Amino acid sequence: MTAAAALTAPLGLLAELTHRCPLGCPYCSNPLALDKRSDELDTEAWARVFREAAGLGVLQVHLSGGEPAARRDLEDIVKAARDAGLYSNLITSAVGITTERLQALADAGLDHVQISIQDSEQASADNIAGYNGAFARKNALAADVVRLGLPLTVNVVVHRANIARVEAMVDMALSLGAGRVEIAHVQYYGWALKNRTALMPTREQVEQAVADVERLRGKHHGRIVIDAVVPDYYARFPKPCVGGWGRRSLNVTPAGKVLPCHAAEVIPGLEFWNVREHSLGDIWRASPAFNAFRGTDWMQEPCKSCALKEKDFGGCRCQAFLLAGDARAADPVCHLSPHHALVAELAAVREDAPYAYRRS
Repeated sequence: MTAAAALTAPLGLLAELTHRCPLGCPYCSNPLALDKRSDELDTEAWARVFREAAGLGVLQVHLSGGEPAARRDLEDIVKAARDAGLYSNLITSAVGITTERLQALADAGLDHVQISIQDSEQASADNIAGYNGAFARKNALAADVVRLGLPLTVNVVVHRANIARVEAMVDMALSLGAGRVEIAHVQYYGWALKNRTALMPTREQVEQAVADVERLRGKHHGRIVIDAVVPDYYARFPKPCVGGWGRRSLNVTPAGKVLPCHAAEVIPGLEFWNVREHSLGDIWRASPAFNAFRGTDWMQEPCKSCALKEKDFGGCRCQAFLLAGDARAADPVCHLSPHHALVAELAAVREDAPYAYRRS
């Protein structure tokens, strides 16, 4: 399949409004080199990006960070998304959003709120977040979200410190009034890669967590939707990262660079166009980075002749580079990859070391 044949309309836009954040989560997906406040796109630029996104076919925008509430113009940004006809989802740590500000965001047209929780136990949650009082703030904001009638999703990032409490965290999501919970095992890029040995669970812990999720889906069917992502390092087949490179979504950084996925900048040699110089449509259709791994023509063996190549698209390009040293290689989590043994070796390395907290 050629890149041109694979080109479809994007459905989602991840708008990273800022890299500033009060939390220091050791698995943060932001890059190690954070964008400065002075480099952030202004309100007008984001409004234009939203209009161009809607013109491309994007249906929803995820307002993320860092912590989006660090932006004083967040209400105006939400209104710009509404004016563009986009469904807006605020992905927040809950720190910095008061009851009054949430009301203002709702009045501006906010459609949905997604709150991350670090654990079901307060002391552990605050330790993982690197912020005393974060657990209490999340509970308080969730109550405000439900009171205003906004849909609530709870996002749980699972790793060695909390993996034994998957059921307790689902129960917490239910008690908060969430209609959906995302259980995402740590993906090892950025800060998570830096903290890999401190975060990595055992295979037995992962297998138990997977079994717990399936049981909880049956137990709570009709009460809450439970979405889960299996950890790559214990998988046999790779997942189609973001639905395939440059196929369904785009990510705009605080400084305006447009990426096919949040971690794409780890791959050297890619040219990322910026919304300051190019329209979003031109970037989606013609930018070198988006066309680098579209379709299947770029693939090497074993992906090139694999029957699943148009289902998993070779897996994650960033992980292929980080583990195999070649962004065109098969994702090493695939059991057919010549580098698959390395994944098991890395998963076996676990240390009870202090977290390297992400600090803005």
